[in-house]
Amino acid sequence: MKKPFAKRSLGQNFLSDPNYVNKIISALDPASGETIIEIGPGRGALTERLAESGANIIAIELDRDLVPLLREKFHGNKNIHIVEADVLETDIAELLDDPKFKILNFRSERPGPRTAKLVANLPYYISTAILQKLAGQRHLFSELVLMFQREVVERITAEPGSSERGFLTVLAEAAFEIERLTDVPPTAFRPQPKIWSSVVRLRPKPVSGIDEAAFMRLVSTGFNQKRKTILNNLKALYPNVSEMLETAGIDPKRRAETLTIEEWISLLGRDIEDK
Repeated sequence: MKKPFAKRSLGQNFLSDPNYVNKIISALDPASGETIIEIGPGRGALTERLAESGANIIAIELDRDLVPLLREKFHGNKNIHIVEADVLETDIAELLDDPKFKILNFRSERPGPRTAKLVANLPYYISTAILQKLAGQRHLFSELVLMFQREVVERITAEPGSSERGFLTVLAEAAFEIERLTDVPPTAFRPQPKIWSSVVRLRPKPVSGIDEAAFMRLVSTGFNQKRKTILNNLKALYPNVSEMLETAGIDPKRRAETLTIEEWISLLGRDIEDK
């Protein structure tokens, strides 16, 4: 079967350098019997290596032209399952409970919680949306190894006070322990993008009793206009914002990018660690 061209509309750049494929495999450390969800398998370079470990792979691919290629390539391989779907519209919990996959999710040679791993090479345009989705379903995963454009990773890992710090940073910090692993040059892909990529490992934090929707609304509003103070950004949503800031010990003249994750949590009046 002829290989389909990469589609710019889907942000496709296929990882082809075996050195970086190996680095991702090493980071994910797949084991026989584990369930691994792969988002955007592309032409299957990573999928093939993952399957060599004996792990059970559920590969979610949106591109209808790539799905037949993947199914043909892995025909007869019982531990690779190709799912044609948009991951943003897919309930991953339901997918793991599907009778076709459920037995895989509960069989592993390793002790510990019955969770899946996840690996993905994500285009820029769905970075925020996919992180929000994965944060909301993080209890399903033991760890995630994700590749983003380097610019996105710099935002995710930005320290308080950095101009790169924003909603995406706080979203990621609230849900995950974040470890930046490696940068990937354009030459590692076909076709070559114009920018570098970076790989991160995310380890889910425990799901707390905090109202996470309210927390995300607070943070999103706080970053609404980055040049404004936290007081001015929040006062439209919270009439009592002055009291909130005073109780949390936060100077109302500060800007959102200077706040730590702990300060955001205290603003909501709940402690994510204790709930």
